[in-house]
Amino acid sequence: MPFTFADPKAEARPLYVLESEEVALWAAQQDDATRRCVESNGFTGALGTTLMIPGPDGVPRAALAGYGTAAQRARQRFPLAGAATQLAPGTYRIALGVPDDMLANEALGWLLSGYGFSRYRDNTPKRAGLVAPDGIDAAQVEILARSEALTRDLVNTPANDMGPEALEDAAIKLGAEFGADVSVTRGDDLLAANFPLIHAVGRAAAQAPRLIDMRWGELGPKLTLVGKGVCFDTGGLNLKPVSSMGLMKKDMGGAANVLGLARMIMALGLQLRLRVLIPAVENSVSGNSFRPQDILRSRKGLTVEINNTDAEGRLVLADALALADEETPDLLISMATLTGAARVAVGPDLAPFFTDDDTLAIEIEQAGRRMADPVWRLPFWEPYEALIEPGIADLDNAPSGGMAGSITAALFLRRFVETSAKYAHFDIYAWQPTAAPGRSKGGFLQGPRAILGALPQALNL
Repeated sequence: MPFTFADPKAEARPLYVLESEEVALWAAQQDDATRRCVESNGFTGALGTTLMIPGPDGVPRAALAGYGTAAQRARQRFPLAGAATQLAPGTYRIALGVPDDMLANEALGWLLSGYGFSRYRDNTPKRAGLVAPDGIDAAQVEILARSEALTRDLVNTPANDMGPEALEDAAIKLGAEFGADVSVTRGDDLLAANFPLIHAVGRAAAQAPRLIDMRWGELGPKLTLVGKGVCFDTGGLNLKPVSSMGLMKKDMGGAANVLGLARMIMALGLQLRLRVLIPAVENSVSGNSFRPQDILRSRKGLTVEINNTDAEGRLVLADALALADEETPDLLISMATLTGAARVAVGPDLAPFFTDDDTLAIEIEQAGRRMADPVWRLPFWEPYEALIEPGIADLDNAPSGGMAGSITAALFLRRFVETSAKYAHFDIYAWQPTAAPGRSKGGFLQGPRAILGALPQALNL
């Protein structure tokens, strides 16, 4: 299995992980044959380089992996992962060189280097096996890797195979794996159940809009995750240009990420009451599309003036957040590929998030650094509240001017959360634009490991 460590009893070659400045000293301490091998091959310990050390019979008996410099490693999420696909086939055991506080992350990167999106053709990379390093929770690392693979697969699947029906099926399959209950409200039943915004956004599509509701766990604090499940976004009547529509299969990245996080939580058996809400729609164009200047009433009763049908994600999230808030969870988190403004602000590598809780923010940021899942806090900036108040309705879904777009979107969502003890919103990208060690190009997990790492403190687990 690509996301499993090798059998610890298996024969494994030692892997020496060397920083650039350590190579000469290490080589000087080895036998003549090893020293000559290092010198003749010009191995410098540069990050991402490897060298096989042959035995007397010519068969590799050990391997070296360059660990570069601290400055080079700071530019990589998983500095060692590049070695996993470069080493000769076989199984390896880290013998030297990775700091204890980096072992779990490097082991995770190693497993993730085996990911390839293979639904339509085999793209599985050839990757060397690794015995789990001593001192890490190997089972947890495997869970993290498999959960990220789920998220990547969901995001990578095109909309013809990952519409609202398929996203529902994925949630049901995940729920069945861990004994969670999943209920779904579809089509016109959304109106009867008072989810008017979800219905309005998705009613023009061939597949009916729906709200997926997963519950798991009977004891402990209440955690509710809300993920944007826009399976494709044409922009609606405010149709996107070609250059902006090309990646819109990933507009359900928020849903994919909360399902990945839910899988982590359930597989780890955390003692909490988990609820996952996913409004699953396609923002399409038809005779019954919602229109610019429409005024829609939300589940919460707030009215929303539609000034751009391409700002649909906040609408479907609004109804789902209002439902979530009715149960007063101890922690409520929303995740969405919501705004281009967030990408302009922090680029594709960081997941910006918003919260009014300073302690929660610190816990999430620190966990993100520990678990190689970096996040960056942005403010719920109160002076911008006026920008989302159009006058003719309670809220404007797309304030004119384009300034502070990520913040105004977050402020919009916050209007639908009143009773939850703690709330955080993540405006993620969910896409890796270029391949990097442990990070294939394509669908991407952003934020769930940081959230997972913060849960023990945030919920007193």
